[in-house]
Amino acid sequence: MARNPTAADVAREAGVSRSAVSMVLNNNADGNVSPTAQQRIREAVQRLGYVPNAVAVALQSQRTNTIGVITDEIVTSPFAGRIISGAGSVARPAGYVLTVADTEGVPGRDLELAEALIHRHVDGLVYATGGLVELDPPEPLLRRPAVLANCYDPQERLAAVIPDEVTGMRRATEHVLGLGHRRIALLTGTSDSPATPLRRQGFEAACEEFGREGLRLTVEPTGWEIQDGYRAAQRLLALPEPPTAVLASNDRTATGVLLCAAASGLRVPEDLSLVGVDDQQSVADQLVPALTTVALPHLRIGARAVELLLEQLHGLEVPPAVERIDCPLIVRASTGPAPTR
Repeated sequence: MARNPTAADVAREAGVSRSAVSMVLNNNADGNVSPTAQQRIREAVQRLGYVPNAVAVALQSQRTNTIGVITDEIVTSPFAGRIISGAGSVARPAGYVLTVADTEGVPGRDLELAEALIHRHVDGLVYATGGLVELDPPEPLLRRPAVLANCYDPQERLAAVIPDEVTGMRRATEHVLGLGHRRIALLTGTSDSPATPLRRQGFEAACEEFGREGLRLTVEPTGWEIQDGYRAAQRLLALPEPPTAVLASNDRTATGVLLCAAASGLRVPEDLSLVGVDDQQSVADQLVPALTTVALPHLRIGARAVELLLEQLHGLEVPPAVERIDCPLIVRASTGPAPTR
């Protein structure tokens, strides 16, 4: 079996020293190796099909071109996987690979994983969460280039990228108001999520701007699962004047509302308009009718987090601020004009 060509083979082929080959391959040749010799080395590399040994290059450059990604549940759950996809879409063209480790929700495991990734000489770290989380970053993240994705440090010690929850829910509220709905319910999600007050803030802002006179607004605390949406819808639809539009806490609770409406003989959107949050893959666009939803920009969050990390790795100053990514409203078939009854 033929052996792989080495840097020594390239040096012999080009008639230069091994140090000259090393300088050309590490982009340090200008001023040290003549342009003619540089050209001969590049031609020899191509002729021989030489590929530099990644470990040797890492030892020379003090870089492994590896980014460690710690997640709380993204790898082991069906939600928010687009954060990893977005991160990879930026890392790969820049010559980096991702090493992803999931805590599976086990308390304290993020510290263990951060130390393990640093021990493996990753160049930087991204901490990504499936839902918006207020995070006390594990200490190793504070001594390495690091960025938070879909979570933030209230002490602002690290740069963070999160969705603009306020504007997203404001858009959803403006959408149903524009369709003529005046009896509107907001399913808030649980009180322990930082997203809950932010979404309520967007809801209230849109209603204030429209003018509360003539509006019948209901705020219904609920969870995040299909059964939570179903139970909330049962309570709402039993009201003397039930809402004609429901803004759900996410696409799963919106699914529960949709199922309850069908069981109650109501049509969506003719009798009840429905908006979710997430734009969850294989859910929002597959429901019947397809779900209008506030898209959480997980793909862009992952991509932007890696962009900020690469800026740090290239020596640029990245302030430890929170950057909010726009949440577009995806209008589908589950919203329509308010019923005239």
